[in-house]
Amino acid sequence: MPDPETGTFAEGEPLSLWLASAGTTAYPELSGSLDVDTAVIGGGIAGLTAALALKRSGRTVAVLEAGRIGTGVSGHTTGKVTSLHRLAYTALERSHGKAAARIYGLANQAAVEHIADLVAQENIACGFRRVQNYTFAEDDRTLPAVREEAALAASLGLPATFTADVPLPFRAAGAVRFEGQAQMHAVQYLQGLAAAVDGGGSFVFEGTRVLGLRERTTVAVAASHGTVLASDAIVATNVPFGDHGRFAALCRPHRSYIVAAPVAGPPLDATFISAGEPMRSLLTVGLGGVTYLLTGGEGHPTEEQVDPAPRYAALAGYAHSRFGAAAVAYRWSTQDAIPKDGLPYVGPLNADSRHAFVITGLRKWGLTNGTAAALIVADLLNGTPNKWASLFDSNRAALAPGTREAGGTGPARPKDAVSPGASRMRIAELASGDGMVVDTEGGSTACFRDDAGEIHAVSAVCTHLGCTVGFNRRDRTWDCPCHGSRFDVEGKVIQGPATEDLPPRTAS
Repeated sequence: MPDPETGTFAEGEPLSLWLASAGTTAYPELSGSLDVDTAVIGGGIAGLTAALALKRSGRTVAVLEAGRIGTGVSGHTTGKVTSLHRLAYTALERSHGKAAARIYGLANQAAVEHIADLVAQENIACGFRRVQNYTFAEDDRTLPAVREEAALAASLGLPATFTADVPLPFRAAGAVRFEGQAQMHAVQYLQGLAAAVDGGGSFVFEGTRVLGLRERTTVAVAASHGTVLASDAIVATNVPFGDHGRFAALCRPHRSYIVAAPVAGPPLDATFISAGEPMRSLLTVGLGGVTYLLTGGEGHPTEEQVDPAPRYAALAGYAHSRFGAAAVAYRWSTQDAIPKDGLPYVGPLNADSRHAFVITGLRKWGLTNGTAAALIVADLLNGTPNKWASLFDSNRAALAPGTREAGGTGPARPKDAVSPGASRMRIAELASGDGMVVDTEGGSTACFRDDAGEIHAVSAVCTHLGCTVGFNRRDRTWDCPCHGSRFDVEGKVIQGPATEDLPPRTAS
């Protein structure tokens, strides 16, 4: 529950359960110049899956990861491996037609089986196990939608049925059930993929933030201490860079929250998501002799800068009241790119690109959408026909003439910004652990006071496309409300699409 004095959520370690239990990797940073067939930017599910597929086809690859393998969006997932994406099929049929819904479903179901095959072939110890997945109606209000989804999904050739028997510890009116789905320890799986990629003329680099990409007849990818020269490059960084803001206009960043709390008994042989609101995503997993319940939800567009404490509290309350869960052990948030038309973008990075490709807009179902997207890109690079590629084509939507590619710059000033005349007084009143944006002689400035009382000041202008950042009190980060870039209190990039740090400023 929120602490009554601080207003923060006090339960649990602010860390993904997957990252807390996976151990770490120790691949080197890129140094100097390297020539390979394909450079892959991003060491998450999409980048590593594409890299391994290309290596298996005979290409040499270099994966460039800014942090450690699995520490990005893929390491903050629920761990569901499924083609049942809440009520996706009725929504896709209405917006794109039944044929499109079928392709989307079959691509994601193929991704489930591809992951299962890789786990077996590469002997990846990641707790992969088959489960049933349910989208459940808690009451009669959402039951018709659930029945409709079940009937449509079955007609598309997916392993779907409607059932009134939902294995939850509370009453549900009915559910869509997909057979033969799975769950896994996502970070351990990614670490297994990285181990399979590295070696034999291919490489995995960590601590290697890419700063730029130049595409001509080949591609040059520049990082802090080295360059990769390649025939082709894949940008698989959740929200891409090097696209001139193109996909920031076509996707919106969305933040959601997860708590992991111990529960009695063994893990359930099923995963769940609610059809109604507020949405609740549920998964149980056994780690270290403890069964954890992962409860996710409380999502919002990142442009809505909200206090996360009551959101964590709501999830913890649900886990306790519905499952008898103990106090939260881990809590974390994640940020995804949601495509405005409901379909991921896979293909050329820009309209005229021939050697630079992108994967983005995985709509919160990255383990399967990212896998399917990676297989599409691998086929595109190898000149192999792919029956899903046209639906996910990154060139399927062009911006109308005169539309800003940036997708707008959002609010020029967040709500806590103050005028130059009030800046010194407000900075002096800033509490330890808090931050705010003020106007100074150097321009819009983001000021944070650390626990020792020292002020850390950086530019408040996001280095991606110029939006003004806002302070995230729970994570102690500066977050861009427009396109999802995140920076630490020293201005260093945590998450793109920004590639440059916020420059230092003087707090006066």
